Amino acid sequence: MNFRLALLSGAAFALSASAVAQDANIDGRVGKLEREMRAVQRQVFPAGAGKFIAPDIQSPTTAKPETPSTTSATSDLLVRVDALEAQLATLTGQVEQQGNNMRGLEARLKILEAQLATAQLASAPQETAVPATAQVTTAPSVLPAAAPVPAAVTVKPRPVVAAAKPVASAAKPSAARVAAVAAIERPATGDAFEDGYTYGFRLWEAKFYPEAQATLEETLKTYPKHRRASFLRNLLGRAWLDDKKPATAVKIFYDNYKADPRGERAPDSLFFLGSALTDLGKTAEACEAYGELTRAYPDVASGRLADRVTAGKTRAKCK
Repeated sequence: MNFRLALLSGAAFALSASAVAQDANIDGRVGKLEREMRAVQRQVFPAGAGKFIAPDIQSPTTAKPETPSTTSATSDLLVRVDALEAQLATLTGQVEQQGNNMRGLEARLKILEAQLATAQLASAPQETAVPATAQVTTAPSVLPAAAPVPAAVTVKPRPVVAAAKPVASAAKPSAARVAAVAAIERPATGDAFEDGYTYGFRLWEAKFYPEAQATLEETLKTYPKHRRASFLRNLLGRAWLDDKKPATAVKIFYDNYKADPRGERAPDSLFFLGSALTDLGKTAEACEAYGELTRAYPDVASGRLADRVTAGKTRAKCK
């Protein structure tokens, strides 16, 4: 009798150990799947701040239990595994589709860039920044109440002559413009990046676009990996776009999004990319940019940029 009791106890212990091992194995699978899903979701939603969309763990073919006691822990875990695997497959497909869309858009932008470069060599006005001699390094500490703001300096296109050498000179800003730029206060907080960004913003806000471009480009060249570089690159693109130079703006906006899709101004750059492409008459590519904005940053596209995105799609006649 004692021998049989010992055998039964041993069998029960073995079954219990097997069940524990099975539960531990399923727990491991669930943990692994959840980690993989979070990694995929970070690609699908780069601006999601780590948010995790929980799957629906209720199996559609399994009846809901009447009481909690009727469902074992192992059955619950199996249902979770099935649901997680299904959602992971869906998210992986979304990532692949998003990658294909971006590769297609990038290829079309490269073709567009080459076409614009060819057109500029023919006869189009050049998108040139103001020469370094036009920048004023000293400025008064107080902005005058009514500082004169003359019209922007225009550069007339030079006629193309086959045998002629390119002219190296650039248009010199007027004395009135130099004085007006000098009236813009240059910050001096000790943070070189922030001072450059703030000064570039003030120049852009005052519509001194070439001077803003020069300031922002120099700051970005010095601090390309700064934590707020996304802000600066986006503002640099706007300085070119507002200066009626959408071809240059397209490259800057796209580079800002591609270089740092988690950057705080990456969604804004996608929006302005669509706007610049629309200015160039490339409405199909503009609609792709707006679509990418909606897919990659759904919260931003339906939130603070919702009105702009709607207006942009309307202007580009997106379907």
